[in-house]
Amino acid sequence: MRLHEMFVRSAKQDGKKLAVADRATGQRVTYKDVLLRALILASKLKAGNGEGFVGVMVPTSAGCIYATLAVLISGRTPVMINYSTGAADNCRDAQRRLAFRTILTSRALLNKINCPLVDGMICLEDLAAGVSLVDKLKGAARAARSADRIIRKMPAGDDEQYAVVLFTSGSEKEPKAVPLTHANLAANLEGVAKVVDFSAADVMMANLPFFHVFGLTVNMWLPLWQGMTIVTYPNPLDFRSVCQAVRDEKVTVMVGTPAFLNGYLQKSEPGDFATVRLMIAGADKCTDALRRGWWEKHRVILLEGYGTTETSPVISVNTPQHNRPGSVGKPLPNVEVRLEHYETGEECQVNEIGKVLVKGPSVMKGYFDDFEATSLHLRHGWYDTGDMGYMDDERYLWHVGRLRRFLKVGGEMVSLVRVEDVLEKLLPPDCSCCVVEVPDATRGARIVAAVTEAVDEKAVLAQMAESLPRIALPKQFVVLPELPKMSSGKLDFRRITEMVRDTVQKQ
Repeated sequence: MRLHEMFVRSAKQDGKKLAVADRATGQRVTYKDVLLRALILASKLKAGNGEGFVGVMVPTSAGCIYATLAVLISGRTPVMINYSTGAADNCRDAQRRLAFRTILTSRALLNKINCPLVDGMICLEDLAAGVSLVDKLKGAARAARSADRIIRKMPAGDDEQYAVVLFTSGSEKEPKAVPLTHANLAANLEGVAKVVDFSAADVMMANLPFFHVFGLTVNMWLPLWQGMTIVTYPNPLDFRSVCQAVRDEKVTVMVGTPAFLNGYLQKSEPGDFATVRLMIAGADKCTDALRRGWWEKHRVILLEGYGTTETSPVISVNTPQHNRPGSVGKPLPNVEVRLEHYETGEECQVNEIGKVLVKGPSVMKGYFDDFEATSLHLRHGWYDTGDMGYMDDERYLWHVGRLRRFLKVGGEMVSLVRVEDVLEKLLPPDCSCCVVEVPDATRGARIVAAVTEAVDEKAVLAQMAESLPRIALPKQFVVLPELPKMSSGKLDFRRITEMVRDTVQKQ
């Protein structure tokens, strides 16, 4: 079943239930309302020029949910566009790569981010203003039909059609276009539901951007599929407002990146998260200090999961019943994980570090119009994540960093993530770090630590030497005012590496 068909059935079953509490606009809409608005918007899109794709550049909101559903109902595929940086360029790049013109956006967003109108943009405010009484009556008549009749009137298709096109984060390379099918996303939703106890009684805090797969799958499709209430807020960096929304709306389920969750921890008041029964971190490593902080302040057990855009996204997750802090949990029941030796290609033994390969129905078919990247990452059905990790004797997966974040020194593989883990425990509470590789004319490469405030390098290195071999110790420290982050909250390793290398060259 395609995702929008699933939504129609859910909406007809739970019509009077609150579907979305939009904290930015004050809208509180039922499942019946969401269906009606999506159907009306879809009818407006039918007047388009027959494009297979439609861009969606709308903040996390009720409006973004309407727009995404409407594009699918109209028979097109939504292309989710990142508006956090370089919005206009991202729009044009998506239009060029996927050969489409129409982009649904919001005038309020364009004004907020100072983005000029790009050819093909249509503002949702203008579409809403153009909805006539006749449009409303036709939409209401259609929404009143049975789920089967509504679905039969939609353009035909199957679950192997594209449900969305997303772009990778670009933290290390230029973003790649990732098309995911309805079958991909549905398999991921089903896999997650088999290990995590969700129900229609849950209230999901949706504050992640829907142009990232983490936000789209977990903050939008999962609650729509389960019949939950979704509480939307467009800015995950507005820490206090998010905490207030969680308290006011009695949120029970929340997910986020460690960077965002750390912000909520710092800005929250006692009682803000009293109703939260499930909190899961993903997209970046979760520190012991962050887990400890959530337990000590709110008595919330912070679980950790792991995924990629190409896997729809969840690969593994810790659960209340099966939780091993520090690991990224056990693979989903419908996901196979293989750990492969980075040199020999042989399957790794228990606790042996290797490349993380994934197979299953939630894995993409390939990058859009990029045969080279697809052939590099997909082999015999196995997707090479580019990550390194190991599986322990109880099948918990441990993520130890990107392969690109390993450095071969003196014939030994050094994990820059491991160096960071040791270093960050020795730094002042508000000091952040990132360890990168810098070219060296004599050694080939050396390890440099970027920190956000000056430290006693000699003392820190002496303490690091108690846990790391000499070859893994940073050869230099560089102070940066802050460490750039992506819109997802991940560290922007590509930008940090450029800044460190520029600083080193000038010294």
